[in-house]
Amino acid sequence: MSKYKYDIENRLINFSVNVILVSGNLNGSFASQHLAKQLIRSTTSAALNYGEAQSAESPRDFLHKMRLCLKELRESLVNLKIQKGAELIENFKKLDELLEENNQLIAIFVTSIRTSEQKNK
Repeated sequence: MSKYKYDIENRLINFSVNVILVSGNLNGSFASQHLAKQLIRSTTSAALNYGEAQSAESPRDFLHKMRLCLKELRESLVNLKIQKGAELIENFKKLDELLEENNQLIAIFVTSIRTSEQKNK
C-alpha cells in the first residue's frame, strides 16, 4: 500500500510540474494567462490535498480530502479541454499526454473514493 501512495503522490507532483512547464510556454494573451493560472492552481491543489489526505484525522476526513482532489482534477480536465479547443497550447503531443494523465488520475481517485466509502459503511 505504501508504494501505491508514493506512486500516486509522484504522479500528482509530476502532473503539476508538467502543467507548470507547459504553461510557461503559452502566449501572453489574456485567455492563455487566465486559464494557465487557474490550471496551475487546480493541479497543484490536487497534489497538495492528496498530501493532506495521507495524514487525515479520520476516515471521513480522508474521504473529504480525496473528494477535493477529485474535484480539482475534474476542473483541470475541463481547463485542458478548453485550452485544446481554443488552441492555446501549441504542443499538441504534450497536451494529449496531460489529458491522458488527467483522465487516469481521475479514474484512480474515483475508484479509491468508492473503495473507501464501501470500507466505511
